[in-house]
Amino acid sequence: MTQGKISVTNKTANEQQGGGVMPAAPPSYEEATAGSSPSYSASYLGDGEMLTEFTWDDKNIRRIFIRKVYAILMIQLLVTMAIVALFTFCEPVRFYIQTHPGWYWASYIVFFATYLTLSCCAGPRRQFPWNLILLAIFTLALSYMTGMLSSFYNTKSVVLCLGITALVCLCVTVFSFQTKLDFTSCLGVLFTLSMVLFVCGIVLAIVIPFGYVPWLHAIYGALGAILFTMFLAFDTQLLMGNKRYSMSPEEYVFATLSIYLDIIYIFSFFLQLFGTGRE
Repeated sequence: MTQGKISVTNKTANEQQGGGVMPAAPPSYEEATAGSSPSYSASYLGDGEMLTEFTWDDKNIRRIFIRKVYAILMIQLLVTMAIVALFTFCEPVRFYIQTHPGWYWASYIVFFATYLTLSCCAGPRRQFPWNLILLAIFTLALSYMTGMLSSFYNTKSVVLCLGITALVCLCVTVFSFQTKLDFTSCLGVLFTLSMVLFVCGIVLAIVIPFGYVPWLHAIYGALGAILFTMFLAFDTQLLMGNKRYSMSPEEYVFATLSIYLDIIYIFSFFLQLFGTGRE
């Protein structure tokens, strides 16, 4: 018995000296949860809730992001269409806004302030619910401006331009999702066209006081419609995220803001191009 115990003891000692691997003790809970996995990081809030960080390559996150953007965009467009219809079809409202231009300039100040805040300040743009509140104020201000602009045009012209804008935006969106062309790499072209539109606008502002020039006004409207149609394709592909440049899924407010602004500008330039003044 003694020899057997000695031989077992010697065998165990020899295995340890010869480099035998002993089974490691199971890790504790703190050690097991201290690491990180490829899909999320195990960092915690004060109440113990886990912060989950997904990459943009996750198709499910991309679909949720796109769905959220277009859901907010549909609400914005419905609000804008309702205000445009009210200002166009309701005679007392149309007369009031046309005889009180101060409300237009007030809405322009609100529009410009909220646009700068959402575009330049990442904090308010990402912090809920302030981002949605600012976006709602921005939508109402721009809707008022668009409705007042529409009130000076014939009702049939407004309806026609709304239909053309809807058709163009739908075609551009479908084309941007399906095409292999990368509009996000065309920043130089967009910048050049923007400068041409800017110069054309300055020339038009100087010439109009001395006399109306229909062909120059038509060129300005056509150039603006083409430019913001290209911007719509550019912003749509930024939203998709599978081109050269992409937009972070946290920037759903900025993505909605960009696409909504493109659509409103397209409608405004179509109104200048095809609209006829109210008699």
